[in-house]
Amino acid sequence: MSPSVPQRRSPAFIFIFLTVLLDMLSIGIIIPVLPKLILHFTGGEFKRAAEMLGIFMSVWALMQFIASPVIGALSDRFGRRPVILASNLGLGLDYLLMALAPALWVLFVGRVLAGIFSATVSAAQAYIADITAPEKRAGAFGMLGAAFGLGFVLGPAVGGILGHYDLRLPFFAAAGMSLANFLYGFFVLPESLKPELRAPFRLRSVNPATTLSLLRRTPELRRLGVITFLLMLAHQVLPACAVLYMGLRYGWQEREVGFLLAGVGVAGMIVQGGLVRPVVKALGEKRAMILGLAAGAAGFALYGWAPTGVFFMVGVPVMALWGFAQPSVTALMTREVSPEEQGRLQGASASIGGLSGMVGPWVFAYCFAYAVDPQNGLNLPGLPFYLATALMLIGLFAALGVRAAAGPGSRLAPQGTAAE
Repeated sequence: MSPSVPQRRSPAFIFIFLTVLLDMLSIGIIIPVLPKLILHFTGGEFKRAAEMLGIFMSVWALMQFIASPVIGALSDRFGRRPVILASNLGLGLDYLLMALAPALWVLFVGRVLAGIFSATVSAAQAYIADITAPEKRAGAFGMLGAAFGLGFVLGPAVGGILGHYDLRLPFFAAAGMSLANFLYGFFVLPESLKPELRAPFRLRSVNPATTLSLLRRTPELRRLGVITFLLMLAHQVLPACAVLYMGLRYGWQEREVGFLLAGVGVAGMIVQGGLVRPVVKALGEKRAMILGLAAGAAGFALYGWAPTGVFFMVGVPVMALWGFAQPSVTALMTREVSPEEQGRLQGASASIGGLSGMVGPWVFAYCFAYAVDPQNGLNLPGLPFYLATALMLIGLFAALGVRAAAGPGSRLAPQGTAAE
């Protein structure tokens, strides 16, 4: 083992965990305040504010789609460390720009830059692939999933508390955390990608369409790429419809919705941070993936059917079990490519996430609007969740054809120690 390569519980892994956590916080912390800040800039015009908010959400996802393969490829060329540190520094400075934004267009530019810099997750995941043996990667990716869950819990809560005092305060807080994480990583983060394994940077390779072509290289990658898209697309039903759904069907106000979303985050953290590793070890990646997809289908169906808020809450622990799926899919995908292509692979996966973020909110929001429109006479507010259920069932069918362990990556010696 190279002495420069960290073990999973080293300060370097903690830094990667914090980087992913802060990326999620960067999304969640502004959820309670961004609409109000936009409303302030639009002079209190709700219609225009709503239109601008939709544009802000779409452009952030678009930047993720474009930037993720670039960042992944840059990390393959120059190493993970400089790319991750530059992204952290850029995100911190961008938060300062948004905190001080004197006009709406400046805030918009800030969101564009936030979408670019927060695409660093692809490099972070490639770092984990570098230092973790193939059979241990699902557990390591599960820990990163726990960081997503923690960010989902803390982000809106922190943003709501700070925004109560000043709408710009959450942006200053996020800037401070990102810049502090940059300084921490500058001193503790070693490089994980050996120079002899680095790949040349080509503009053609960072075109999102070209990058996604990596997932067409083998039948296994194509299948796993489709499953990844279905997972990420189905997840968009929650930010797109959950708040409106719970308010319409159960009469829940902000406090009840906040507690429920916090519970979703906590349940997800428990599964991805504590259960993924032992379950994958016991069942294998394929069966853990199938279990997660089946739980996702059941959970979304329960959400759509739940006649009362109590039944919806029962669906939370069921839904949390779908957290077995994505780490297992990601681990299986890493077996299909060589070490020098892990950054491109994670960039392609992140581009899928950006694509789902552009498409999903509009699809599910339109589905919800159609389902509750009195003129249609459907009166089926749970329809978006049933659509998400269908996506999970398609993914489950595709997962049945995945090999249990496959690909050239499984025959390559890991660069670092196995995660324990």
